[in-house]
This record gives sequence, structure tokens and C-alpha cells, in this order.
Amino acid sequence: VQLQASGGGWVQAGGSLRLSCQASGSIIRIDDMGWYRQAPGKQRELVAVTTSGGNTNYADSVKGRFTISRDNAKRTVYLQMNSLRPEDTAVYYCNADVISQPMDVMIVGRYWGQGTLVTVSS
Repeated sequence: VQLQASGGGWVQAGGSLRLSCQASGSIIRIDDMGWYRQAPGKQRELVAVTTSGGNTNYADSVKGRFTISRDNAKRTVYLQMNSLRPEDTAVYYCNADVISQPMDVMIVGRYWGQGTLVTVSS
């Protein structure tokens, strides 16, 4: 199973970016999908998560500004980030809880994307 994230970049404060993360591999089912971020010198923190049924949860710092969504058919999770602030600058990582079956062996695991850098200038 691989997660491929994209969409990071540089933006001025108040701007918007949309991150995408697509899962691939011998996937049977994807449960929770989420986004985390890690700023320089800080621990990785949860940004938002969505269940397979579409329920969502957000960090207080992004509520009302960020929206997580998913397309189950495309095995893709999105993060729409609006009203970006300099403190949102971080490397953003996607993850997914996946049940896969490569070579007739069922595997349950949490997988991470490679990270995409978001830089917000003041």
C-alpha cells in the first residue's frame, strides 16, 4: 500500500491550498483517513480525520478554515485549507487505516504519505 500526497506549496496569509492524497495497492478497504502536520521543532499533530462513513473531526486550530473530504471510489482524501495563517506552515502528512491483501495474506495497517510542505507567508 502506498499513499501519494500532493498539493503543497507557498501561499500568502489569507490564501487557500488544496491537498490530495491517493492510496494505491492491493486494498480491500480503507477506514479512517486523515491529515497530520509537523512544524519545525514541533511534534506531529492531528489536523483532521474522516471515517469511511464521512464523519469528520478537526483540530481546534483549523475548525472553520479547513475541510477534509474523501472520494472512496478514487481512494483519495482531500484537505481544503482556507484563510491560511503563517502558523499553518508545516509539512503535511496524510494517513490511512487500510485492510489489504497482497499475495493472499490479509494485512491491517496504518500507512503514511511522504509529506508535502505548506508555507504561509505573512
